[in-house]
Amino acid sequence: MARLQLEFPEDQYCYSTQLTVRVTDINSANHLGNDSMISMISEARARFLFEYGIEETREDGVGIIVTDLATTYKTEAHARDRLQFEVGVMDFNKYGGDITFRITRPHDGALIAMAKSGFVFFNYKSTKVVPMPEAFHRKFAKVNWV
Repeated sequence: MARLQLEFPEDQYCYSTQLTVRVTDINSANHLGNDSMISMISEARARFLFEYGIEETREDGVGIIVTDLATTYKTEAHARDRLQFEVGVMDFNKYGGDITFRITRPHDGALIAMAKSGFVFFNYKSTKVVPMPEAFHRKFAKVNWV
């Protein structure tokens, strides 16, 4: 089976946050577990959306739903490691796009993981995918990328 390769343009990251690996995030192999990494990616995504004033679910029932997640691991992380999550958006389509993540350990510059999370806009009341709001698209067309 071919290995998954995730590579993103350097200039597409527009947000950054740090999270610390907790003792409870460590698995039996004594490193950050896959399930905990997914939770950390979800937290970074939530912080990113909040920073840009995007409600995950609005009063009208329209929100963002994750459609897929791909993650590649490059090296281990351990308890109390501080990890940097750089977040970006790309590949917009009529209904959504991708949120991308580069996870590094600032202490030594190690690349820990790369991830991509697909999303669409979803009406939770009608349970149907809906077009991306124009305001969302405009917000990221004008972003000052870091």
